[in-house]
Amino acid sequence: MEMDISNINSIASANFEKAVEHFKGELTKIRAGKASVSMLDGIMVDYYGTPTPLSQVSNIGTPDGKTLSIQPWEKSLLANIEQAIFAANLGLTPMNDGEFVRIIIPALTEERRKDLVKQVKSESEKAKVGIRNERHKWMDFIKKEVKDGYPEDAGKKKESEIDGLVKKFSGAIDNLVAAKEKDILTV
Repeated sequence: MEMDISNINSIASANFEKAVEHFKGELTKIRAGKASVSMLDGIMVDYYGTPTPLSQVSNIGTPDGKTLSIQPWEKSLLANIEQAIFAANLGLTPMNDGEFVRIIIPALTEERRKDLVKQVKSESEKAKVGIRNERHKWMDFIKKEVKDGYPEDAGKKKESEIDGLVKKFSGAIDNLVAAKEKDILTV
């Protein structure tokens, strides 16, 4: 896509939004003591020699707030599903009853809650680094345009607009962190 300095805000905003959406996706993988189907996103099961996402070989549900149930479409996959969950190293213990794989979500200890908060903050910093890298790219683009004849005052205005977007999206990440931290620390 050809970049044009006149629509820089909309393009930059869309790229910043992608960083925030990615961060939201990472937050769903961090469990807060409640069963969630998204906890098992990314688990690959050996399906006839091909690594396949767990959600494509089974039905995953949450019968209550502390249990996940996985019903494979083929009973022969039960052992493979168990192995894949163990291999994912999520700290979860699957139980196979011959038809379903059930996972009881253990209550979080205070120490584990603090570790999860640290993990959330680490992920937020990664998202903010992504936003700052994107900001740097746009600032370089604006400086290049100014050097090539774009008015300097207008360039400074565009730089301040980009900085405003960075603050807006960094604030959104901070709000998500605060909400997730409250969720994790609530017993």
